[in-house]
Amino acid sequence: MFLVAVAAGAVLRLVAVLGYRPVLWFWADSFVYVNAALDPQPLESRPSGYSLFLWALQPFKSFAAVVVVQHLLGLATAACVYALLRRRGGLPGWGATLAALPVLFDAHMVQLEHLVMADPLFTFLVTAGVTVLLWRPRPAVWTAAAGGLLLTAATLTRTVGLAVLVVALVALVVARAGVRAVVAAALASAVGLGGYAAWFHAEHGSYGLGQSNVWLWARTMSFADCAKIRPTGEEQVLCPADPPGDRPAPPVYIWDSGSPLAKVGKDADRERLSGAFAKEAILAQPVDFLLTGVRDALWSFEWTRRVYPTPGPQSAYVFPSSVKPFTDKIASSGRTAPELTTAYQGERGDTTVAEPYAGWIRAYQEQGYVRGPLLAALMLAGLVAVVMRWRRLGGPALLPWATAVTLLVLPPLIAAFDHRYVVPVLPMACLAAGLAFGRRSRAGEGHVTSS
Repeated sequence: MFLVAVAAGAVLRLVAVLGYRPVLWFWADSFVYVNAALDPQPLESRPSGYSLFLWALQPFKSFAAVVVVQHLLGLATAACVYALLRRRGGLPGWGATLAALPVLFDAHMVQLEHLVMADPLFTFLVTAGVTVLLWRPRPAVWTAAAGGLLLTAATLTRTVGLAVLVVALVALVVARAGVRAVVAAALASAVGLGGYAAWFHAEHGSYGLGQSNVWLWARTMSFADCAKIRPTGEEQVLCPADPPGDRPAPPVYIWDSGSPLAKVGKDADRERLSGAFAKEAILAQPVDFLLTGVRDALWSFEWTRRVYPTPGPQSAYVFPSSVKPFTDKIASSGRTAPELTTAYQGERGDTTVAEPYAGWIRAYQEQGYVRGPLLAALMLAGLVAVVMRWRRLGGPALLPWATAVTLLVLPPLIAAFDHRYVVPVLPMACLAAGLAFGRRSRAGEGHVTSS
């Protein structure tokens, strides 16, 4: 039954491949990743894990090959959900298949897999890492190390993975996985993160995974009141002029020429001052900071997708009816989009919309996605599973449910709400909900061992 569902999910992805060739682009993030793949380097504003993924696929000299691999990762993500629910949840084949259907058929997940962006790789690595850690009630040393490495790779793909890694280590401790397993996962993670931090230091002069204080500062613009913060240093130039109710979305403050950030010339000064202001704002208004992030996270549960920050079609996250050819606008390191894509695959990578396939996938995306209330129901089912098993420290549902909450709340808390950040929540929510109905989860782990 699951193989039939996978085949149908593969057909859906094949329609996307035939309709939008070779890929869809997210301006200008896609080209930043491609540039770092052509010349492997640790990026300043984000980790370079996805660029290394593109670098590994460059011998194919084809963005079409990249997108096919990403669609295969989407199918593999669903396979992880199915396999873990069969093994640890004891669900019948039809039940585990039902839990994996949202991953297989959510149109927005398929669309993200078709973008040159880090999200599909990140989603797979998180799901695979959680699957490996939960494969046995008490993971072996090598299993724990493998899970730690997968979540480390996720962290080097998107920085929010660091919070997921911490959640996983805490969950191992709470579940009494054993000292050796916890140490193995922690050491594997430390080696991976430490190696990347050393590479970052060699390039940029400081240890870290990236420098992104500007995003946190932009988040504080939603609530910051300088009458309460009372900044006294250079950072006071970043105070917003408008009252909170009249302020635009956080990303606008990063790119708009009228933003207070535009008054700061050097990038190094921007990082330093935005970091100082954000720290002062959060310490002065901690309740406002938390409420702003939680309120935005709740938008994930609305019936219709909220297009944020501007109204109207959000072409970056849907299959569009048309795509403009590349212009000469600079994308990264002084090179244009045509130059970067030509350097990667030997020819321009302009997107071609091919009918009738593109029309088919556009028609499907109108209704073929997980509505917010269904996501809320999945999260609630996972919470029930954790609460009902409090005597067994939450049972196996604890890790995927805590991971889902982390991925749902943290991005709008420290950056901004964006439905692109909600999609990776889906596999974890499906896992937690499936474990809530699992026979073995209800009966206890002893039955797993004896079986």
